[in-house]
Amino acid sequence: MKAYIVGVGMTKFEKPESRDWQYWDMVREAGAAALADAGVDYGLVEQVPVGYCFQASTAGQRAAYELGLTGVPVYNVNNNCATGSTALMMARQFVQGGISDCVLALGFEKMKRGALGGGADGGDFKTSPVARHYGIMAAGHGFEMSPPTAQIFGNAAREHMERYGTTAAQLAMVGAKNHRHSANNPNAQFQDVYTVEEILAAKTIHDPLTKLQCSPTSDGAAAALVVSERFVVRHGLHDRAVEIVAQAMTTDTADSFGGSCIDVVGKPMTAAAARQVYEASGLGIEDVDVIELHDCFSVNELLTYEALGMCADGASGALVESGATTYGGRWVVNPSGGLISKGHPLGATGLAQAAELVWQLRGEAGPRQVPGAGVGLAHNIGLGGAAVVTLLRR
Repeated sequence: MKAYIVGVGMTKFEKPESRDWQYWDMVREAGAAALADAGVDYGLVEQVPVGYCFQASTAGQRAAYELGLTGVPVYNVNNNCATGSTALMMARQFVQGGISDCVLALGFEKMKRGALGGGADGGDFKTSPVARHYGIMAAGHGFEMSPPTAQIFGNAAREHMERYGTTAAQLAMVGAKNHRHSANNPNAQFQDVYTVEEILAAKTIHDPLTKLQCSPTSDGAAAALVVSERFVVRHGLHDRAVEIVAQAMTTDTADSFGGSCIDVVGKPMTAAAARQVYEASGLGIEDVDVIELHDCFSVNELLTYEALGMCADGASGALVESGATTYGGRWVVNPSGGLISKGHPLGATGLAQAAELVWQLRGEAGPRQVPGAGVGLAHNIGLGGAAVVTLLRR
């Protein structure tokens, strides 16, 4: 059975503590927007997976209750930075498996200011679910005083530079591109444009990564209404429907823990998920027009180019430098501004990617519209680990 997204919505992504709202306010705004986009009443929704990382258990219920008290199942989903796309995957599975005809996937985050920690609970790193990942990093690079997430991705960048000759300027080009794209996105946390030189001159977080190459903490929510083909027909939603052609989630294998930070931050997971999606859909990266990928740090965008098959291993720096991943190039990557500039409220990110692609494939993206976009790819990854790749088609 096919699954379609017929409605999407999101809040503006905001700097934490800059807006007087609670997580349920965010979800009410994003969820109501998705329902209105589809023209569907909440009373028709049969199941609600809700993604978040930093709130208490059953916060999903507290948030979803803002949309209606209908008694439907609500599932609380936490998969680190891949949480939003995991909620979307659950919704797609419910529909594609014939269990439900109408499922609302929600994702939100209300975060604190400052860098994310390393994932330790109460300061006891031994109990952290990512202790093994950081152990790989520490064995090869030591452990410094910079923020742990920036450190592990920054060390992946150092490896890429040493192995392939990737330059600091090429890494900065990712940030420059995504900041430039976000200038046309009113939902983005930032709309400032920077030159490569300004990005290189920004505060160093963990060499070679500067502040303007790192995703910020953010508040916000996003939503997607996923329905069956018969629901589309019954409610006359053909003009709103974007098909989820294929979707795959992978988790860490032995390849992740071979000793390289490039691998431990998720490149093998992404490559495996991409292969599964291409095989299931009969489509390849050459068929894709627009991509929303997980640029938590600029280096991860380069690693993802390679994992998705956009270029050979080691050629991603040259790819971004060539202009192939922006308007006028072969693909437009992160037209929303990506995590670096749009913002990164963890539970909302994967669903915000889906929202951007739905708008792009419907031709509703306004000044950031990718001309002729017919196939979109979303990539969302969580350290710890999970990688979700989704192919969408109008």
